[in-house]
Amino acid sequence: MSCDAKLLKQVPFFSLLDGEELQVLAAHVELCRFEPFEAIYRHGDAGGAAYVLLEGSVRVTIVDEDNQDVTLDEPARGDLFGFASLLDDEPHQSNAMALSPVTCVKIDQEDLRHLLMRKPEAGMDLLAVLGRYMNSTEKLIRARALRNPNEVIEEKASRGEKIADAVARFGGSWGFIGIFGAVLLVYAGVNVMLGIKAWDPYPFILLNLFLSMLAAIQAPVIMMSQNRQDAKDRMRSQMDFDVNRKAEFEIRALSGKLNEVALRMDEIERLLRRQGRLKDE
Repeated sequence: MSCDAKLLKQVPFFSLLDGEELQVLAAHVELCRFEPFEAIYRHGDAGGAAYVLLEGSVRVTIVDEDNQDVTLDEPARGDLFGFASLLDDEPHQSNAMALSPVTCVKIDQEDLRHLLMRKPEAGMDLLAVLGRYMNSTEKLIRARALRNPNEVIEEKASRGEKIADAVARFGGSWGFIGIFGAVLLVYAGVNVMLGIKAWDPYPFILLNLFLSMLAAIQAPVIMMSQNRQDAKDRMRSQMDFDVNRKAEFEIRALSGKLNEVALRMDEIERLLRRQGRLKDE
């Protein structure tokens, strides 16, 4: 469906274009409409095109390594989304879904080339959109990096592991030492006071048996807790590695897209200079 130049005039991204240029652009771009919860594009769909939101609400998401949908962007009226695939012509790496009846303009690389040929200043708008995309990606990385590894570990802990942690935590506290010392003193004092009627007279052989049994049980429980602590440290290290790897991939991808924009801007500048020379001659 063709697009009306009046609609494009309301889009901030095209606000620098004059009437004639809007007519030229409107003749090339395509007006698209989507129903609520209809996919505008999905991860892996062919790239080479972006969308400008005119009406409605759209959510752009990605799926992380935990198979969770993470909101990458919720474009406002006049915002571009799917911009990365427009630049590098690669398949889309995110999902875009209409949350309400949506009207948007589909713009591909040929449309963009016509736009920059007629209005090179619009390249600054492209850089601004790219900067906004970089900011949203950085926020996403920070949000994923701030996940509390302790909460993730506790979610995966079994009941036995939680009991082992509680026993080790209590057994290594001053509260345990105080209570245990008081019990020993009371036990020994009562048996001494009872004399020949004591159930465990000095040297408290029964008490030594109980202490040996307690130590035999407590030692492996504490070792279980220590092994679990080692697992926590390994998981924290793995999560740090995953965050750093995600950040590196995103930085590489964004650097490549920024270089692509710079190269295309240089090509347009050389072309405009060549056209200017021809006119002077």
